Amino acid sequence: MTTWSRICSLIILALLADTVTAAIYGCFGDNYTTNGAYSTHLNSLILSLPRKIQHNGFYSSTAGQAYATALCRTDFQLEACRSCLQEAAMELLLSLCPNRRQGIQFKDTCTLRYSDKSLSGGVGADTYTIFQKSSETVQIPEQFNQELRGLLRDLRAQAAAGGSLMKIAAGNATAEGFQMIFALVQCAPDMLPSSCESCLIQSERFLCCGNNTWVVVYNPGCSLQYNLLPIYNISRIEEVRDIISHLPPPPGNRDIVETIISILVPMALLLACVGRYVKKRFKKKTNQLILQGSNVEELEDVSAEDVSDEESLLYDFEELVAATDNFSSSNKLGQGGFGAVYKGILRSGLQIAVKRLSRNSGQGELEFKNEVVLMAKLEHRNLVRLLGFSQQGLERLLVYEFVQNGSLDSFIFDPVKRLLISWESRYNIIKGIAKGLVYLHEGSPMRIIHRDLKASNVLLDGDKTPKISDFGMARLFRDDQTRSNTCRIVGTYGYMAPEYAQYGDFSIKSDVFSFGVLVLEIISGQSTSSFKNVENGEKIAYMLSYAWRNWFAGRAKKLIDPTLMSSSTSLRDMMRCIHIGLLCVQKHARDRPTMASVLVMLHSFTVTLPMPLQPAFFVPGDAEHMRRSLEIKELSKNEASITALYPR
Repeated sequence: MTTWSRICSLIILALLADTVTAAIYGCFGDNYTTNGAYSTHLNSLILSLPRKIQHNGFYSSTAGQAYATALCRTDFQLEACRSCLQEAAMELLLSLCPNRRQGIQFKDTCTLRYSDKSLSGGVGADTYTIFQKSSETVQIPEQFNQELRGLLRDLRAQAAAGGSLMKIAAGNATAEGFQMIFALVQCAPDMLPSSCESCLIQSERFLCCGNNTWVVVYNPGCSLQYNLLPIYNISRIEEVRDIISHLPPPPGNRDIVETIISILVPMALLLACVGRYVKKRFKKKTNQLILQGSNVEELEDVSAEDVSDEESLLYDFEELVAATDNFSSSNKLGQGGFGAVYKGILRSGLQIAVKRLSRNSGQGELEFKNEVVLMAKLEHRNLVRLLGFSQQGLERLLVYEFVQNGSLDSFIFDPVKRLLISWESRYNIIKGIAKGLVYLHEGSPMRIIHRDLKASNVLLDGDKTPKISDFGMARLFRDDQTRSNTCRIVGTYGYMAPEYAQYGDFSIKSDVFSFGVLVLEIISGQSTSSFKNVENGEKIAYMLSYAWRNWFAGRAKKLIDPTLMSSSTSLRDMMRCIHIGLLCVQKHARDRPTMASVLVMLHSFTVTLPMPLQPAFFVPGDAEHMRRSLEIKELSKNEASITALYPR
């Protein structure tokens, strides 16, 4: 018998008074190596589940040797399901089962399970059981149990026969002298009918003698519950049943007709895609939002039609002019590579930030379109929220929530204001930025690479919660895409990964590199472009070289902002963050951890960190070697950005 089977055969009994525990979990198997292949595959797989699950509340997938299944109660809305799974994913990876090869978590709304062995078809569906019950019992147990058994028998048969997309049944019965009994049973849709029925029968064995007013039984492949109060939303179940009735069943044993269809459908799709591409290209030529000329890189998966879909976000141009006092210099919050940002106050009293794209920017319209389409679909507490946009003639305006404390660089690089940012605040800022990037890379509706993460693009609200901003340079990635290439290098000197700066190759690891630089800046309180030795004030050519040499020699404390050294209790956290930062700026993208792995490292001290390799652009003396390697790139008017354009 395997370790999983031996441990999972244990039964956990949770005897509760009046409510069901919100979450119960189990961790099994050996530990896996942080930043190893299994870790990378698992993090990517688990964190992508919430956005992939559909109305039937079920999704099962694999990546490398990692397997995962997610099952939500079908009578809950899809948003609640995804929210539950996102929370469960973060909890399992970060706090509940860090570095364990197998884990499961049961919540009221969802169940999330992962393993290094296949889970298809509900493997091990009834080997791990959670039994919860009320402390109150019914008055006439014989009559009650007779009606309950009959109800569950009927529902079990209905659920098992539910089909390959949905196996759930709910109903009620009335026992003499009692209120109604409400019951709900559900199996994972990929289970065979016999396996589903077997799992539910196993669950019913826990009902033999309790006579409780409510019971919940969880298994990895099925669940059963009853109550004297309504516990399900039958209208939602019927709604989902209607939705999936119009969907094709998953592939199984095909006959000749199915074989023919499998050949014809791809051909039809190919023709449809070609037609859509031609139509899309024609529309792009006539749409006022698209720049003319072959030197502009087009955005994959984003068309001008997407902007028109965001009409509900459209602001009146004159209202924004009035809100910013005609873009008065007194309301100017900052200047970016593609325009200025102004503070504004709407007639309703709402404070906003308005980005006014430069009229003479050769890239402005493309970045405008990009940012509207991307930001309108994103929602996370560590991302600046897009409220809307406006356009009139050559004017392009983006409207954002107003973030009270401004940008991170105005604090940590200021000799006075950085005293206001304690280590606790800086540590929370680092973790918040990491959470925002994990959402962009793994948890958002689209996989997004920011490409311009830096201190000035991180804003702090009144509680100093970090919010990543400025998505003009961001790029979409397909779920199965690992890297891409561009001839149009955009970003900020000192934050760009070497493979991107030199060859135009970018991936999620490009953002990881930028994050590593940012972590070292936050700890040192200095910018990578003007770094100085904290002991003698001598200018250091390149911060990453300095940080790695001192860490390797056991002198990493030399990197820490002297204003933070008064708190010796925080030294362990600071040293660990330096270590993580150096892992993120390693020369080769394959050696850098994913942001999901970084988040685990930041939250769990039980995770052993690997030895960081030499960072990119490592130089023993000055940084001229690096600067010469980038001389082929043309610096923009904003000296911080590299924005050379090349024909495709």
